Amino acid sequence: MLRYLIIGITYAFAAAAQPGSFQTYIISQSLSRGWRRTLPAALAPLISDVPTVLIVLLVLTRLPGWLVQVLQLVGGAFLLYLAASAYKSWHEFENRAPVPEQSSQQTVLKAAMVNLLNPNPYLAWSLVLGPLLLKGWQAAPINGVAMLVGFYGVMIICQGGIILLFGAARTLGPMVNRVMLGLSAIALGCFGIYELWSGFRILYAK
Repeated sequence: MLRYLIIGITYAFAAAAQPGSFQTYIISQSLSRGWRRTLPAALAPLISDVPTVLIVLLVLTRLPGWLVQVLQLVGGAFLLYLAASAYKSWHEFENRAPVPEQSSQQTVLKAAMVNLLNPNPYLAWSLVLGPLLLKGWQAAPINGVAMLVGFYGVMIICQGGIILLFGAARTLGPMVNRVMLGLSAIALGCFGIYELWSGFRILYAK
């Protein structure tokens, strides 16, 4: 159980630190509307990910076991690609805040729609989280539960932290974001290597 909890926590931190449409949205809203009004948007992944997770798991449960293992290898390569992208973003990072959106609305539903249209959750659940969740659940349901709790718990905490930082201080936020990008590149790289090693080991054993 502890292993899957750590996996969920690690990937959630790395995903939350990655620049994307959802993170850009909550940052811009924090800068323009303040952290108090934007903070509920941190809960948006709990809403937007439900259809994504259900669809992906429905498809994965109908695939042969060897193909799921191949997806794990693809997922490991995908994580290394994300690690390289995160490192590039960290290396080319400019210490400036994004331009705030001129929006008069801020609700959890709107933030969820932004995340729902983001391709990253679909890729993550198809190539990485979905196969891991099924593998853990088949061994013991508590493993799957621990992974989900670790992932969404840390995801919400990290998104809330980003909102608080950018809402409270414009000069502090970008520098913290750069540090998170660097840490996420390391986490994604380690996670990708682990996934490749685990996938090759299982395929070789068969």
